[in-house]
Amino acid sequence: MKRLPVSILQNFMIEVFTKIGVPEPDAAICAEVLIASDLKGIESHGIGRLKMYYDRIKLGIQQPVTEIDIIRDKYATAVWDGNHGMGHVIGKKAMQTAIDKAKQYGIGCVAVRNSTHYGICGFYAEMATKQDMVGLTFTNARPSICPTHGVSPLLGTNPICFGAPTDLPYPFLYDAATSISQRGKVEQYAREEKDTPEGWAIDLEGKPYTDTSKLLVDLVKQKASMLPIGGTDELSGSHKGYGLSTMVEILCASLQKGSYLNGLLGQDEHGKPAPYNLGHFFIAINIDFFTELESFKQITGNICRDLQASQLFPGKSRIYVAGEKEYELEQIVLKDGVPIIPNLQKDIEFMQSELQLSPII
Repeated sequence: MKRLPVSILQNFMIEVFTKIGVPEPDAAICAEVLIASDLKGIESHGIGRLKMYYDRIKLGIQQPVTEIDIIRDKYATAVWDGNHGMGHVIGKKAMQTAIDKAKQYGIGCVAVRNSTHYGICGFYAEMATKQDMVGLTFTNARPSICPTHGVSPLLGTNPICFGAPTDLPYPFLYDAATSISQRGKVEQYAREEKDTPEGWAIDLEGKPYTDTSKLLVDLVKQKASMLPIGGTDELSGSHKGYGLSTMVEILCASLQKGSYLNGLLGQDEHGKPAPYNLGHFFIAINIDFFTELESFKQITGNICRDLQASQLFPGKSRIYVAGEKEYELEQIVLKDGVPIIPNLQKDIEFMQSELQLSPII
């Protein structure tokens, strides 16, 4: 496995985005979000996603030039239409607007409809923590998850993200799908030519589905489903993951008159590729409106430290809090570079060839 320096990879992504029509300032934002994922070791949402955006823009179902319509803007809230532009650009501008509103009103909320995949949620929550605020973001996604007691993929992996500043070197940053694993991880397994772990997905008969390449095809055909957190049964907590995923769907569709469930398939009535119509929701909370910032950071840091110092499960060596592993991985990736597996290298070389770019590998 090869590794590429972060700066070379980031510049390559900017080149690709600009070559396919994304304005240079927007291309820089897109690359910034993607490289943030690679830095944190979240390989499913970094350079590994570049070919997906490339393909969608070439198909005409995602617009390289992002034009945002402001539908409503009242005090601490706003509703936007992203017009199928670049989700990363829409996301960064929406979260910054939420932060700006929170500076004035104590809280800021922005709901977005007709957007596209915007990368890792953690990027946007961390925008808030870097400005000493609490940040939350949610997004719906193309249908992948079945409801508890069901087998049809209706809900997206619908992640929940919460970030809070601490007095540690890193924020508390929870960013996770409401399914047992995100769809991007299955796509990563496909690139690595690995089976999907049993318990992540089922077919229409409720049987485990582990053939990764076939699973990705059957998810699109709605012949397979990923499972919500808790699996298939209420006894193991399936209703909790299902309920949380539905909550995200409501936040990302109902407030902004957006699309939902099978309206996010990315297909028209004839089964041809169409925009995904994704919805997002962003919240920024100004800590100063509630308590002293340093007190908040200290208490939040103490919560993390107490958890980290608690008694270990037999055979385990360490307890982490959300955001800690990613902070440590970032130091390694900055030093050693981003890992590039063979199938990812093929994608990079394909885009280089088609766009006549200088080779980076």
